[in-house]
This record gives sequence, structure tokens and C-alpha cells, in this order.
Amino acid sequence: MTHTLHREGSVEALSKDYIVFAIASKGVNTEGSKEKLQKIFNIFQRHHPLNTGTAKAGSMFSLGSTAAVYDAIVDNEVVHGVFDSQATLVEVLRELKQEDLGLSIVVSGLSDHVCKCAREAGLEPHSSAQSLGIWGKTDLLPEPKVLEIATMCGHGLTSFTLIRELAKSVKDGSMTAEEAARRLAEPCVCGVFNPQRAAVLIQEIAADL
Repeated sequence: MTHTLHREGSVEALSKDYIVFAIASKGVNTEGSKEKLQKIFNIFQRHHPLNTGTAKAGSMFSLGSTAAVYDAIVDNEVVHGVFDSQATLVEVLRELKQEDLGLSIVVSGLSDHVCKCAREAGLEPHSSAQSLGIWGKTDLLPEPKVLEIATMCGHGLTSFTLIRELAKSVKDGSMTAEEAARRLAEPCVCGVFNPQRAAVLIQEIAADL
């Protein structure tokens, strides 16, 4: 799973950004996985995720509620939850370990933090993937804070232009940074966007305008 590995940001910012996935293995345990995925979704909810969603149906922001996400879960789905601290991540992983539902769990975040949290939860990471950064014509990339927001949508559906326009709206007082962050979360179809981080960044971009 690589689409959340390209998040840009400082160590401080990324220390408040952890994504947990639950995935069935196609052809192995997808049949009948809906109920297990719903149980995992409920575990996520008990720990107050910043965002949550599924790969096929959408997120709590695009569907309008966590209940709508729950109802949309089907067999062979991918369920996501975004959390803002290592302490919360440890508790989520402990509960997932205790339930032992037989599905693959992937955690995305700063690798040393993720490994530490997994071990605190009594787990040993199976494998690790790491982004090698951005190659090519990097001069075509947007300003760093805009890129930090855009890379929180792993499928690239949060546009640079929308980020800039919403920052202007925050600047002129027609919306709050939190409202802008929720608007930016809507296009991220699978629910891995971190609106809490986005609100901070939008406020910073607006202040620089």
C-alpha cells in the first residue's frame, strides 16, 4: 500500500498524522469480509478518527456521516482511519490485535513512530515500504504548504487551485480554516485526508497572502 506514503511535511506535522488500513486478500479471505471490516470500522470509531472511509464508497466527508460509511462497507473493501497521536495509534493496534479478525492491517506514518507503536501494542511489523521522494521537474510543484495539503489525498484529488482559493476565502473571512479543511477533505474518496493538519496549513497559507 503506497498511496499514503508521499505525504509532505515536517517531523512535527507528521507526528500528528497516522493512517490505519484494514484490507482483505483478494481470492483468499474476501468472501464474508464485510462483517469483519465493519467491526474494524467500529474499532476506529471508538478512538475518534479525524477521518474515516472506504476505498470504494467514500469518506465521512463525502458521504456525510460515519454511519453512511459503515452502511457502505461491502466484501473486499478497504477501510481507513486517520489518527493524530502515537498514543491513540497504540490503542487502536492493541484492540485490533485483541480482536484478531484475520485481515491485513497497514499503518502509514513516520516509520520509526509506527514501528515503536506496533511494538508497544505487542505486534512486530511484517514489512515496510518507504517513499523515495519526488523526482523529475520539481520546479513545477506548488509552494510547500500547498503540497503538504495536496499530498494528504493519496490519489491526487485535492487540487492545488482549490487549496489556494479556499485559503483566499479564509483570508477574507468568508469561511473558517476548519470549514476550508472539511471542503478539501471531500474530494479524497477513501478518507485518508487529515482535516486537522489541513486547517493549520490553510491558516498559515492565508496569513501569507
